[in-house]
Amino acid sequence: MDPLPYDRNAHTTAPETRKAGGASICSMPDSESIIHIDHITKVFGNNRTVTAVDDVTFDVKRGEIFGLLGPNGAGKSTLIRILTTLLRPTSGTACVDTYDIGRDPEKVRAIIGVCPQNSTLDVELTAYDNLEFYGTLVNVDDRMLDDRIWQLLNMAGLADRAHSHVSTFSGGMRRKLEIVRAFIHHPLILFLDEPTIGLDPESRREVWQQISLLNKENTTIILTTHYMEEAEKLCHRIAFVDKGRLIALDILDNLKRLIPEGDLIEIGCDGIDEEMLTAIRTTSLVNSVEVKENHLHISAMNGSRVLPAIVMIFEKFSVPMTSISIRSPSLEDVFIYLTGKKLDEGGNEQAQPAGRRRPS
Repeated sequence: MDPLPYDRNAHTTAPETRKAGGASICSMPDSESIIHIDHITKVFGNNRTVTAVDDVTFDVKRGEIFGLLGPNGAGKSTLIRILTTLLRPTSGTACVDTYDIGRDPEKVRAIIGVCPQNSTLDVELTAYDNLEFYGTLVNVDDRMLDDRIWQLLNMAGLADRAHSHVSTFSGGMRRKLEIVRAFIHHPLILFLDEPTIGLDPESRREVWQQISLLNKENTTIILTTHYMEEAEKLCHRIAFVDKGRLIALDILDNLKRLIPEGDLIEIGCDGIDEEMLTAIRTTSLVNSVEVKENHLHISAMNGSRVLPAIVMIFEKFSVPMTSISIRSPSLEDVFIYLTGKKLDEGGNEQAQPAGRRRPS
């Protein structure tokens, strides 16, 4: 069965909450979940009412890297701030491991690590001093703190710069230090809010390696990003957020199947024969054929399977091919299909009716 965009009415059962030892203990819908978000809405109201998060419900599985994708202003960071107890939702609730975010914020903070969008490192301190200060702040045992700091500096590839001031670090070095700092107390869950924004490609790849390494230590990672490549590289499951709403959630392959046109084949050629175009259009599994300058853009349900038949048609009509490329739909293509706009077009946080629509 083909996957469908996220249906907010087809959600899991809301968690039960019970008291135990003075804390409110959440019962998750299933043993695989470590976060359960139940109909969370966040409305800001100053000069105008803005719905930043609009009736969002989903689960995060234990040990996965979960991606939240959407344009600027989609509500990603607001949702992260709610889950990390920095904001209270207007309505709805969430459980983080066994704790309710509204009833036991201190319990939640003890089991999470957070790396925010904007750097909070003290650039006048050394890398070691930044980790030591934060480790003390989150109550890491003094007897273990020094060993833990060196562990993390080695993990980030910064051991040789331990006693250098952070002001001398590149953007990528600072970001890696900030990520391991959030991990100093062995949190169950690590929240990374746009961890590679503003970094050069090489620094981004280094941060990706670091995130994968932390995940191998059985850490659940929640990653917000608007870089499609980042989500494809790292995430086990991906959620699309737009205008505060969750519009699709699934593994990468299933999300790509949302696009009915299938794979995209581009063939460069010298001259276009109308009879040849008719033959290609009537080939099994071909959905559409467009001519753009000296290139054919062919949409097919199974590109690798249909390509040999297309090549034979070119040979039959003696039309030489100058180039051939084939690709599956990207996450960007999926986002355009679901919202009618590119991810980098941005947005605002004012709620508007959202629905599945094709780009115009």
